[in-house]
Amino acid sequence: MNNKYNDILLQQMEESEFLPLLPMNEMGDDKEPLDIPEELILLPLRNTVLFPGVVIPITVGRDKSIQAVTEAYKGGRLIGVLAQKDDQIEEPTAEDLCQIGTVAKIVKLIRMPDGGTTIIIQGKKRFDLKEITQSDPYFKARITLSADQNVPEAQDFLAHIDSIKDLAAQIIQLSPNMPTEAAIILRNIESPEFLINFVAGNMNVDVRDKQQLLETSSIEQRSILLINLLQKQLQFVELKNKVTNNARTEIDKQQREYFLQQQLKSIKDELGADNDMELSAMKKRAETKKWPEAAKELFNANMSKLERMHSSTPDYSVLYNHTDFLLNLPWEDYTKDNYDLKFAETVLNQDHYGVTKIKERILEYLAVLKLKGDMKSPILCFVGPPGIGKTSLGKSIASAIGRKYIRLSLGGLHDESEIRGHRKTYIGAMPGRILQNIKKAKTSNPVIILDEIDKVGADHRGDPSSALLEVLDPEQNATFYDNYLELEYDLSKVLFIATANDLASIQPALRDRLEIINLNGYAIEEKLEIAKKYLIPKQKEAHGLGKTKIKLSNKVIEKIIEQYTRESGVRELDRQLASVMRYLAKLVALEQPLPASITEALVAQILGKTRYSNELYRIAGISGVAVGLAWTSVGGDILFIEALPSAGKGELRLTGNLGDVMKESAMTALTYVKAHSKELGIDPELFEKKNIHIHVPEGAVPKDGPSAGITMLSAITSAFTGRKVKSYLGMTGEITLRGQVLPVGGIKEKVLAAKRAGLKELILCFENEKDVQEIDPSFIKGVKFYYVRTMMEVIELALTK
Repeated sequence: MNNKYNDILLQQMEESEFLPLLPMNEMGDDKEPLDIPEELILLPLRNTVLFPGVVIPITVGRDKSIQAVTEAYKGGRLIGVLAQKDDQIEEPTAEDLCQIGTVAKIVKLIRMPDGGTTIIIQGKKRFDLKEITQSDPYFKARITLSADQNVPEAQDFLAHIDSIKDLAAQIIQLSPNMPTEAAIILRNIESPEFLINFVAGNMNVDVRDKQQLLETSSIEQRSILLINLLQKQLQFVELKNKVTNNARTEIDKQQREYFLQQQLKSIKDELGADNDMELSAMKKRAETKKWPEAAKELFNANMSKLERMHSSTPDYSVLYNHTDFLLNLPWEDYTKDNYDLKFAETVLNQDHYGVTKIKERILEYLAVLKLKGDMKSPILCFVGPPGIGKTSLGKSIASAIGRKYIRLSLGGLHDESEIRGHRKTYIGAMPGRILQNIKKAKTSNPVIILDEIDKVGADHRGDPSSALLEVLDPEQNATFYDNYLELEYDLSKVLFIATANDLASIQPALRDRLEIINLNGYAIEEKLEIAKKYLIPKQKEAHGLGKTKIKLSNKVIEKIIEQYTRESGVRELDRQLASVMRYLAKLVALEQPLPASITEALVAQILGKTRYSNELYRIAGISGVAVGLAWTSVGGDILFIEALPSAGKGELRLTGNLGDVMKESAMTALTYVKAHSKELGIDPELFEKKNIHIHVPEGAVPKDGPSAGITMLSAITSAFTGRKVKSYLGMTGEITLRGQVLPVGGIKEKVLAAKRAGLKELILCFENEKDVQEIDPSFIKGVKFYYVRTMMEVIELALTK
């Protein structure tokens, strides 16, 4: 009988719902009297509760517990066993231990090969914890033994005992992992108290429930509580068996398919196929994928083909790559937009100085999105000269609304397939760059910056601009078709932001789909603030001078802006500031003293001689030369118009790489001067005896547009009359044969360019006055404006008497 019990004890206990262990008091092993001292070594248990009379094996792993067990085994082999209140605590304190436990005898101590210790302990008596007397190196405490209660002989109690036996037997019968000997052991237990302890100790219930049973002093109350727990356990086992039986029917149906699949796998193994693991992983990922039904069907169709194909066939890699791309696209995965308008405004203001209109437009977009909850994303296009922050502004927008940021450079793009992708049957086929970047971003609603959209080319490989028509149309991009994907993809949630320097080079149909937002060049005052707030801190950090104090006065920064840069943006200013920081970094590296402040003389030493001078526009003593204002793809600029008569037959010669419109303006100006020669004080015969040569310097740079009309007329009049054009005077406007002055565009850029160049007076068409009023007055302080209607007014204002 002893061998039989030991076999049961060594079975795998953790697989059972109900684990009977060796009832030692039934073997006659506990008849010896026990001398239990008032102070005992304590052993905290994490996942179980020991009941009197029950034997359990315990694996001791904690250093504190190993020392306690070793010391108790050397002594009288008695140890106090207490359950922890929280089994997650690795190093319990006195407060973490329950107050009622069981005195146990260490029956056997086994040293394991891996260094661990296993003990077999038998519960003896319940005790109450009175006081912890020692915490290190192990727990010791003074205890009080609980008084033994007489077993009641009432019929109700005997009925409870029979119920316990019946319920336990049913659980054993319904549990397939239970050994059959367990029911025999239950029937052979005669002591009601031990039966209750034995069943309670081996039930698969929560430790708190077991501890409650142990703490219940009344045997009758303990039996009632145990019956309730057994009934719950029986219901759970019955439900588990019911689910198992229902599932078995379905498994039987699938059994045939399973065997066929195994046979197919064996055949593939014989052929050398080793792709099942990868395909299984892809199927598992697809189970939780959020995507449209069409994408799911295509994925399943591709997987069916892949499972029938050998990995060495040429089509396998093509189909596998396509399926993998299909699976990795974030079909219906979206980041959550941040509708906090104040936060968005703060981010935009921190990252960029000025550009008020764009900030207002973005906040309007967010406001509508916040109120409506959903809207088709607009296609914004930032147009302006280089270096004013168009691309970085897009990144700030993404940060402000909490979306992923993608930058797609379109400069020099010639192949339509870069947008739409290639057919997957071609060698080296790839998806379009739109979907490639969306896959990298792992979200279907990023902010995509289409950089330099005006520089997209076209050749025999197609026209990318035409391919962008579908991408950038809010009415069409919900069904964008990629040739590689072979499915429609929804781009309507993407916020596209295009950037361009010149609208004229954008295809008209594409331009019609864009919401144009013009970015003007910066005034000197704006550049000064940008340099102080952004450029100087950035360059200090980039050159290892983050903690170095550097004093740059406004006057010095203005000197760098005016005399070393001439641009609408701040890119060249950034480079010049980088040169200053490199000079200072060299001094720091050589451990030489830094200057107290950066002076104008030191700037001249670092950057060399000044590149630009306002004295260039003091045209004293020269007739036939006028200063015009121009707008180019790099912002506003000034240009000279030179007119010089020479002996000849009245011919007109034009040089300076002029466009057709500009040539026509020159002919119009000459015709007007001829028609009004008497009013202008010019001898009409001069036009028969003199040729007129009009030249615009920087001849290598193409020039076009009607804006130089009044400048050409002023230069021609000056050349024939000998009257000089006033110094520091600029002008812009289109002329007609009747002598009217017409308005032109790009006024802000032109005016700021004139201010940068040091011009003091400007002549504009009267209709351009509203454009000047939009400019911050502080940016054009010191510049005098004349607004004219006719060419005669221009001559009176521009030429000296």
